Amino acid sequence: MSQLLVQSNRGVLRVSLNRPDKRNALSRELLGELLRTVFTAAGDSALRLLVLTGEGPVFCTGMDLTEMHEAASRPDAASVFQSDSQLYRDVVARLIELPVPVLAVLPGPAVAGGLGLVLACDLVIAAGTATFWLPEARRGITAAMITPLLFHRCGLSASSDLLLSGRQVDAATALRYDLIHHVVPADQLGATERDWIANILAGSPGAVRDAKRLLHTAAWPQIARQLDAAVTISALARQTLEAREGLNSFVQKRKPAWDLPR
Repeated sequence: MSQLLVQSNRGVLRVSLNRPDKRNALSRELLGELLRTVFTAAGDSALRLLVLTGEGPVFCTGMDLTEMHEAASRPDAASVFQSDSQLYRDVVARLIELPVPVLAVLPGPAVAGGLGLVLACDLVIAAGTATFWLPEARRGITAAMITPLLFHRCGLSASSDLLLSGRQVDAATALRYDLIHHVVPADQLGATERDWIANILAGSPGAVRDAKRLLHTAAWPQIARQLDAAVTISALARQTLEAREGLNSFVQKRKPAWDLPR
């Protein structure tokens, strides 16, 4: 079964993460499919909007930590982590660079790398049951590629809360932080998605593309440099003793012990 569901209808490409049994965790296979899908979409002159969502009650819980834990024991772990970080960076960059708007529709939680995908989207609507969390520090790793995207969207104060406190925030707080744009009851999410699509498509294709291009020109160069630097930071962070302990504790379903030698 494909880990990505793709539907195209009258210029709207709807892309849905399809690992509901794994809370839509980002496996290498899923990220590869998503990268190829967005790359192909960028060349479609008839495309007017990409909608990114997730199957089931959760949008995305971030990177597949079981895959990451398995990679840590491989002799080529450093190379694998560098490749994994580059793949995630490329997905985020492709979403940002897509010449048409990207609308994220969140049925539920967006966690870690899943929140990074949200930050790469232009517009975000969420069910009131959605929550937002950056638990990387509890896994002994660093949210390196999410940090510049988060700071650009939310500013220093909200970014500090989400990155340093380790607390999970609700949809109302995410709206106040400018992390998302609109919150609706879960049973109204589908109708709201259709309404937003209609509003976006009411604009002329050229004018909407120009507006995104101008926004991209103003913001992207600095973010691109930061993401490029973050690839290596992210890969190295996954190789530390703290990362090993964090991943082991996740797999073993216990609290991590941080009294590790430096």
